[in-house]
Amino acid sequence: MLACDLDRFKAVNDSFGHAAGDALLRVVADRMQGVIRPYDTVARLGGDEFAIVLTYLDAPCWAIRIAEQLIAVVSEPIDLDGQVVEVGVSIGLTLATEQNATADELFKRADIALYEAKAAGRNTYREFEIDAGVRIALRGQLGLDMKEAIRRGEFQLAYQPVVDAATGAVVSFEALMRWHHPTQGKISPGTFIPLAEETGLIVPLGVWALQEACREAIHWPAHIHVAVNVSAVQLRREGLEASVLSALASSGLPATRLKLEVTESVMMQDSDTVLACLHRLRSLGVLIALDDFGTGYSSLSYLRRFPFDKIKIDQAFVRDIADPDAAAIVRAVVGIGERLGMGIVAEGIETVEQLDLVRREGCTLVQGFLFSPPIPSHEARKYMAAAQGRAA
Repeated sequence: MLACDLDRFKAVNDSFGHAAGDALLRVVADRMQGVIRPYDTVARLGGDEFAIVLTYLDAPCWAIRIAEQLIAVVSEPIDLDGQVVEVGVSIGLTLATEQNATADELFKRADIALYEAKAAGRNTYREFEIDAGVRIALRGQLGLDMKEAIRRGEFQLAYQPVVDAATGAVVSFEALMRWHHPTQGKISPGTFIPLAEETGLIVPLGVWALQEACREAIHWPAHIHVAVNVSAVQLRREGLEASVLSALASSGLPATRLKLEVTESVMMQDSDTVLACLHRLRSLGVLIALDDFGTGYSSLSYLRRFPFDKIKIDQAFVRDIADPDAAAIVRAVVGIGERLGMGIVAEGIETVEQLDLVRREGCTLVQGFLFSPPIPSHEARKYMAAAQGRAA
C-alpha cells in the first residue's frame, strides 16, 4: 500500500485556478498509471491525495523501486497551457505480510509513513516502521512546546559573520534561530525549523526574528548589514512586507542594511508569487540574497528573472573545492555574479586551505567556522571590534 500526497499542488491551484489544478491532477494520474502494472490499482482519495495498491510483488524491494519511479515521473515539469510548473510527491508505503492485516490497518501504516516522508523534506518516500508512531507523537509534543516557547521568549538569535576574504573585516552578520528547550536542551534548527514551517509557527517566529535582528543591528557600525532567512511559508502568506516595514520602523534601521535570504527551493514553489513579493521588498531598499546556490533545479533561470544582490554558494561546493570540477563550478558562479553585478559569498569555510582555494577562484566574501561559529549578540559586537582592529 502506497499513500501519496502531492507537494506544491496548493501553490499551483491558488496561482492558476482550479481548472489548472484539475488538469495537473489528470497529468499526475496518467503518469502514475504509466508506472504501475496492469494488475495494480491507483485511486485518487480526494484533493491531491492518491493511494496505490501493488499486488503480487516478487520481493519487498519492488515496492521501493516503484516508489522511486513515481517520484521521478511526477517531478518532471508539467505544461499547463504554456505555463510550466513543477510538483513533487511524498510517499508512505507499507507491506501486508500478515494474514490478518486489515485495510484500515494498512491505510493507517501508510499514512504514518507518509507523515515521516513529509517530515524528511518531501518529494521522497518512507517505509512504515514500528516506532514511527512514537516519533510522530514526540514531534506533535514538540510542536506544542514550540508554541509555549514563543510565548515565553525561549528563542534566541545567534550571529555568524560574513567577512572580507582579503582583510577579515566584517561585512555583515547572518541571524540564525536557536532554541534551548527547558528539558531537552538545545534543539537543532534542522529539527524545529521544518516543524515550524509545517505548523505555520514559522510566521510568528519570522516576525520575531526580523524585529530582534533589526533591533540588534542598529547598534552596529553603519556599514554592517544583518541577514535574516525567510521561508517559503512566509513568502506565500500575506504580511511579510508589513513585518519588514514594522521591524525597520520600530528599530530605526535603514532598509538598505537589512538583507533577506531565500533558498532556491523557495523560488521553485509558486515562483511568480514569490518573485513579485521579492520585487516589492527590494523596491523598499531591502537587499535580497539567494542562499544555497547550486542545490536547486533552475538556478540560472532565477538569476535572469530576479536581480539578487548576493549569491551564496552552497557549502557542498566549498567542502569539495579541492576537486577540479567543484572549483570550476565556483569559478563559473563567480563569473556569472560579476557579469550580473551580484556579490558572491562562499559558505561553509572551515579550513585555511578552503579559504585559499575560494580566494583563488575569485570569491571576495566568505563565511564559516574558520572565522566564527554563530555567536550571541554581545559576542558579535566584540568580534566586530576585534576584526576592525585586525583589518586596520
